Amino acid sequence: MTTANFESLKAGDTIDGPAFAVSRESIRLFCDASLDYNPLHLDDNYMKGDFGKTNFGGIIMHGMNNFGLISRMLTDWALPAGAIHRRLETRWLKPVKPGDTIRPAGAIKAKQTTAKSRWVLVDVAVQNQRGETVAAGEAMLEFPPNAKAG
Repeated sequence: MTTANFESLKAGDTIDGPAFAVSRESIRLFCDASLDYNPLHLDDNYMKGDFGKTNFGGIIMHGMNNFGLISRMLTDWALPAGAIHRRLETRWLKPVKPGDTIRPAGAIKAKQTTAKSRWVLVDVAVQNQRGETVAAGEAMLEFPPNAKAG
């Protein structure tokens, strides 16, 4: 689906986001943008240790980077129709490492019209190049009554 149109949306319709190639440089740039310099994202030696029952074996991408990719996908899809991205909840399921390529996607779960607006609920996920889901969640978008028809 290329752009949103509330009237024609139905459960099961899909939204695809752009692929993102994760590199040490992209992780470092996110550190700079977020001011999060946690050694999880920068220090391979630090990441050789165990974290409880988990060993990542090297640096990992910020989980919030998944959030940003999902937000971009939703905004690119909904904004041309005058819709507004209102809520996003995600869970990080697997670490993302340099060399991975990840891609967000969504599927319309439900839509509802209320007295004041029109709403779309979207299941969202980010998968890596192996088809593993690294993040998943749910988003809500509002299509105000005066939104463009798309």
